[in-house]
Amino acid sequence: MANRQSGERNYLYLGLGGLLLVALFIVFAYSALPLQGCVGVVEISGPIVSSDSDATLFSDGIKGSETIASEIESANERSDVKSLLVLIDSPGGSVVATREIYDALMAVNKSKVAYIHELGASGGYYVAAGTDYIMAHPDAITGSIGARMTLADMSGLFSKIGYNETSIKSGAKKDMGTPARTLTDGEVAVLESIVNESFAEFKQAVVDGRGNRLDMPLFEQALDARIMTGRQAKKIGLVDELGNKKAAIKKAAELGGIKDDDPSICELSKSGKRKGMLSSFSSEAVLAVLQKIGGPQLLYR
Repeated sequence: MANRQSGERNYLYLGLGGLLLVALFIVFAYSALPLQGCVGVVEISGPIVSSDSDATLFSDGIKGSETIASEIESANERSDVKSLLVLIDSPGGSVVATREIYDALMAVNKSKVAYIHELGASGGYYVAAGTDYIMAHPDAITGSIGARMTLADMSGLFSKIGYNETSIKSGAKKDMGTPARTLTDGEVAVLESIVNESFAEFKQAVVDGRGNRLDMPLFEQALDARIMTGRQAKKIGLVDELGNKKAAIKKAAELGGIKDDDPSICELSKSGKRKGMLSSFSSEAVLAVLQKIGGPQLLYR
């Protein structure tokens, strides 16, 4: 009886030993394999704004710069993300929001690629300048390097309809930008100084990001805020390569040290923007009018 129990224990030990050897083999086998990781993808679509907005009857939901910046920052926090791809389809927008996204990109210590699909203009291009490599579709619209501030002068209309407005103000320029009167030359100079300061910041960000890839004479021409195709932008040095999204993914994988022909994607963006039921109406045009009436807005757009 004792011999039988001893034999059973031996078989048990042998079985456990075999399982341990198999487990060790699996661990060593996996440790010997290269950990490819993935390409983190963040999407910037539509106007660049500071705050998230929900979809309404007439407009789509939009992610704000704080949300987008947090998505970008998550690329640094995840060890499986080896590089970052920023998909851009944006006409630009708020100067502050654009800068917040740009700063988040500059803080990422991994390789970064921007892909401009259809539109990467003004603030959309500013964001792209914060990456290491810019790829664009040949027919994408990009450029529009500059800043603007638009105000409405409705004093002529008001005089026709008999509307009068009186401002009680603490300073001569306190009501600067009101649609009830024309700007003075001094007020125009104040606003121009703000626009030119923002423009200088934009220009410097492009120069810092693109470096000696820029054809400076052509770049200086492009500083009239013209839009251009991906092909034209490449001739200036604003774009590194022309291609499609698949090529951009491969480039990001290459820069991140991923050798897989079909690299894995890690979606860093939260759920996409929701559609408003009647957003096909030009809600943006309506909003533009309301913004002008509400006062000056500084835009990379």
